[in-house]
Amino acid sequence: MRLGINITDFGWPGSPENIGSTLGRIARTAEEVGFDSLWVMDHFFQTPLNRGPAGPCPEAYATLGFVAGQTSRIRLGTLVTGVVNRHPGVLVKTVSTLDALSGGRMYFGIGAAWYEQEQRGLGIPVVPRAERFERLEETVRLAKHMWAGDPEPFTGVHYQLEEPRNEPNSPQRPHPPILIGGQGRRRTFGLVARYADACNVYELPDPELIKDKLATLPPQHPMRRNAHLRPTEVIREQFEVLRQRCAEVGRPYDEIEKTTLGTGALSRAGGNGAYSPAGAIERFHQLAELGVDHAIVEPPDPWREGALDVWAEVIPAVSRIVPAGRSVVPAGRS
Repeated sequence: MRLGINITDFGWPGSPENIGSTLGRIARTAEEVGFDSLWVMDHFFQTPLNRGPAGPCPEAYATLGFVAGQTSRIRLGTLVTGVVNRHPGVLVKTVSTLDALSGGRMYFGIGAAWYEQEQRGLGIPVVPRAERFERLEETVRLAKHMWAGDPEPFTGVHYQLEEPRNEPNSPQRPHPPILIGGQGRRRTFGLVARYADACNVYELPDPELIKDKLATLPPQHPMRRNAHLRPTEVIREQFEVLRQRCAEVGRPYDEIEKTTLGTGALSRAGGNGAYSPAGAIERFHQLAELGVDHAIVEPPDPWREGALDVWAEVIPAVSRIVPAGRSVVPAGRS
């Protein structure tokens, strides 16, 4: 089983003056202690979960380019790019460039978008939900077209590209792993089954522990959808639906990397809402029993000196866990 780290809240002490130096230290430390991947959200305004919309919120791909220059091994991606945020031809070009410059370390994380306040605030066209899913499918199709090295015209309902050249292309073959994030049983998981190499779902905390925070979220926020259920119930049911969608299109379910996004509070003693190392390892065993290949966590204070060091006591044990449905510990793509 692999572990990743997600960074969304950049409002640490001294920010924004020290945002670069602190982020560089976080990224280098995450790589040193053994995290397999590092992720950032693709938002332009801070989210309600991080007391948004005000607050430091650096652009995702500039941030990943900076992190790539601070590291040499850790894989990189967004959880997840909102499909309406950029023209898809430019998006594929951006991801391909970062993949080439980082030595083939990029994921292509993408989803249907939800944060209308930032879209309206920055003049990004707000489109109906059904159309966002249409654009998501077209974008993934276009990405595969460009990564195949095909400069022939691409004609879709929403996007028409006369000459979608993509040089330098991604060094990964056949392309960076496509990760589609979201919780929708029919549309999202249907797109995962048809097009994606990986999915991402929430590993929700116990709803009783976050009910006050959930109450502050806008109705369209994806975390509200399953807030009344227990985390393991949600993931088990979601993966079963994904298995059904794969069967419907004739896709082997085991081809898809299953990833989760959850909280990452960890301390040597545990307690006060944090896992101990032993408790964290048990948590990841439980996720692996559900079929999770790659658990992504969001520590509450990654900026604090020494905050990530305790993960060095957890990651080696977790790396030996074999997820359900796998005969061996799954290797990362290269």
